[in-house]
Amino acid sequence: MLKASLNHQTKPTNNMKFFLQALLVLITLQLSAQTTINGIVTDAKNNPIQGVNVYLDGTYDGGTTNEKGMFNFKTTETGTQILIASYVSYESFQMASDVSTLNNLNIKLREDVNSLETVVLSAGTFAAGDNSKVSVLKPLDVVTTASALGDFVGALQTLPGTTTVAEDGRLFVRGGEAEETQIFIDGIRVFTPYTPTTNNAPTRGRYSPFLFDGITFSTGGYSAEYGQALSSVLLLNTIDEPDQEKTDIGIMSVGATLGNTQKWKESSLSVNASYINLAPYLAIFKDRNDWIKPFQTASGETVFRQKTNNGLLKLYTGFDASNFELIQEDINNADGLRFKLKNSNLYFNGSYKAILENRWKLATGLSYTNAKTRVGIDASDINDTENSIHAKFKLRKSFSSRFKLNFGAEYFTTNFNENYQDDFIAPVEYGYNNNISAVFSEADIIFSKKLALKAGLRAEYSELFKETNISPRVSFAYKTGAKSQVSLAYGNFYQNPNSSILKFEQNLNAEQTQHYILNYQYNNDGRIFRAETYYKNYNKLVKYDTSFTSFDSNYNNAGNGFAKGLDLFYRDSKSIKNIDYWVSYSFLDTERDYRNYPNAAQPNFANRHNLNIVGKYWIEDWKSQVGLSYAYASGRTYTNPNETGFLNAKTKGFNSLSVNWAYLLSQQKILYFSINNVLGFKNVNGYQYANTPDLNNNFARRALKPAADQFFFVGFFWTISEKGTDNQLDNL
Repeated sequence: MLKASLNHQTKPTNNMKFFLQALLVLITLQLSAQTTINGIVTDAKNNPIQGVNVYLDGTYDGGTTNEKGMFNFKTTETGTQILIASYVSYESFQMASDVSTLNNLNIKLREDVNSLETVVLSAGTFAAGDNSKVSVLKPLDVVTTASALGDFVGALQTLPGTTTVAEDGRLFVRGGEAEETQIFIDGIRVFTPYTPTTNNAPTRGRYSPFLFDGITFSTGGYSAEYGQALSSVLLLNTIDEPDQEKTDIGIMSVGATLGNTQKWKESSLSVNASYINLAPYLAIFKDRNDWIKPFQTASGETVFRQKTNNGLLKLYTGFDASNFELIQEDINNADGLRFKLKNSNLYFNGSYKAILENRWKLATGLSYTNAKTRVGIDASDINDTENSIHAKFKLRKSFSSRFKLNFGAEYFTTNFNENYQDDFIAPVEYGYNNNISAVFSEADIIFSKKLALKAGLRAEYSELFKETNISPRVSFAYKTGAKSQVSLAYGNFYQNPNSSILKFEQNLNAEQTQHYILNYQYNNDGRIFRAETYYKNYNKLVKYDTSFTSFDSNYNNAGNGFAKGLDLFYRDSKSIKNIDYWVSYSFLDTERDYRNYPNAAQPNFANRHNLNIVGKYWIEDWKSQVGLSYAYASGRTYTNPNETGFLNAKTKGFNSLSVNWAYLLSQQKILYFSINNVLGFKNVNGYQYANTPDLNNNFARRALKPAADQFFFVGFFWTISEKGTDNQLDNL
C-alpha cells in the first residue's frame, strides 16, 4: 500500500515538471519574439524633452522619456505599426514603419502652433472680438465709447490711422478718401453702408452694433480675399447663435428701438426696429440750420440662422427710409441754400459656412442692395437709383496646423442710374454698369510659434474698362519675445472710380495703391502696445478739368500721390482697478495730385496729427460706468483766394471732449447719458468764400461750423431675457 501510494504521487510530479518545462519554452519563445523600441526625443534646438508619451497606436505597448529624453520599451507586435510621440504644447509625432526598424530613433517634436503664444499676423490689422488672439477693442466698446454715440464707425475713429473729419462721419484711413474703405458683413460687400446726409452734417453707419460679435479693421495690407478698396477694409461678423431668447426696449431723446430674439433647437430669429426723429430734440436744442422738416428715419432688420448637419446658414435683411429738408447758410445766396433729401435702402445678405470632409471648409454668400435717393438743391432735382450684387465662393483646406490654403472667386455688379433736371435743363439721364469678376488664392504658413507668413494673389477683370489687374500681397510676422512681435506687409490694391465720376465717363482705368507696413506689437495681461509705420504710393488717380465732376469735364488717370506716417496705440485695463483706457496717436504726411488739383498738395480731408484718449471707470457703489473720450486733430488745408497758391491755409485744430454715464437701475435696466463736446469747443471745419471779390478785391468768407457745438443724449434701455440675468453692462 505504501509503495502504491508513493508511485501514485510520483506521476503528478512528473506531469508538473513537463508543464513547467513547456511553460518555460513558451516564455522563452515569447521573449525571443519581443522587439525593443528605443530612441530619444528632442525639440527643434536638440534639447531633450522629459515626460513624452511614446507608444504604438492601438496597443498597450509604450513608455515615457526620462530626463535625457530617452525611451525604451518592448512589444510583441509585428509588421507595420504606427508609433506616436505626444507631449503638451508640442505637435504629436507619428511614423508608420515595421517594428523591426523602430530602434535608435531620433524624434524631433515641433511646437504646437495653435497655442495662444503663437505669432499673429497683425500688420495693418486691428481685431475686436472674444475669438481674437489679440483684441484691441471689444464689440461692446462700440456702444460704450463716449464719442461714438452707438455707431461702430464712431468707435473705430478713436483708433490710430483714422483722420478726424467731423463734418463727414465716415472712415478716412491713412490719407485715403472715405470711399477707399469698404465694409463687409460676414465676408460679403455692403455697397451703401452709410445713411445719406447733407453738407456739414456727419453721417452714421446703418447697422446696429449689437448684431456683431467680431470686428476686424484693416488699415492697410489686408488679405487677397478682399478687393475694390484702395486704403482699408472693415469686416463685421454677425452673431452665429444667440445665447437666449430676449426682448430689448430702448427709449431715447431722439427716438425708440424695439428688438426680439427667438431661439429654437436648430434655428433662431432676431428682429430689430427703430424710429428716429430729431424734431423734439431740435425744439429744445436749436442748431445753426433752418429746419423745414427735421431728420427722421424708420428702419428694421432681421437675422435668421439655421444650423445644418455640418454648417450654418445666416440670412440678414435690413431696410431703412429717411428724409429731411432744411435751409443752410450760403455766402453766395442771401436766402440760403434749400436742401431736401429722401432715401430708401434695402440690403440683403445671405451666407453659408460648412465643414466638409478631409479638412475642407466652405464659405459662400450673396448680397443685394437697392438704394434710391432723391435730392433737391434749390431748383435742381436729382434722382439716383443703385442696384448692386456681390456673389462669393471660397474654399479653405487645412493640410496641417502649419499650412492652410484659401482660394475662391467672386463677382460684383452695379447698375447706377441718375435723372437730373432743373428750371433750365430738361430731364437728362446718366448711368453705368460696373461688373467685376475676381479670383484669389492665399496661403497661411506657420513655420513655428515665432515665424508665420501669409502670401496671396488676386486677379480682377473689369468689364467696364476691359482690363485685368493682378494684386500680389504678402505679410510676415516674427515673435521677438514671449509677449512681443514684429510684422511686415506689402500689397497692391485696385479700385474703380466712384459714381460721381463713372456716371459721366467710363473710358478710364482702375485707381491703384501700393502699401508697405512695418508693425511692432506688445501684448501682456490686459496691456497692449502697437507701433506701426507705413508708406502708400498712389497711381492712376482720376483727374478732371472743371470745378466739379460734370458731363462736360475732361477725365484722365494721370493723378498720383503718397501717404506715409506713424501710428501708436496703447490700451491698459489692468494697472488701475476698475479703469480701462486707451491712447492712440497718428502722424500723417500726405500729398495728392488728383481731381481738379493744379499741383500736388495735402488734401483738405487730411490731418497731420490726430490724438484720441478714451477712458472708462466702473464705480461699484454707484452701479455705474463713467466714460470720457477726448479727440484732437491738427488743422486741415483750405484754399484762401486772398493769398497766392492752392490749399495754402489751414484751419485751427479740432478739439472735443465727450463724456457718458451708464447707470444700472436694476439687473436688466440701464439709464444712459452722454454729452459730446462737453466743454463747447468752437470748432471750424473749413471756410466758404464768395464767388466774386468786393470793391477792395477781397473775397469775403464764412466759417463752416458744425450744425451744433454740442449734442446731448439720454436713453433708457431694458432687456427682458429668458434667464433674467442679461444686461448691457455684463461684459464691461
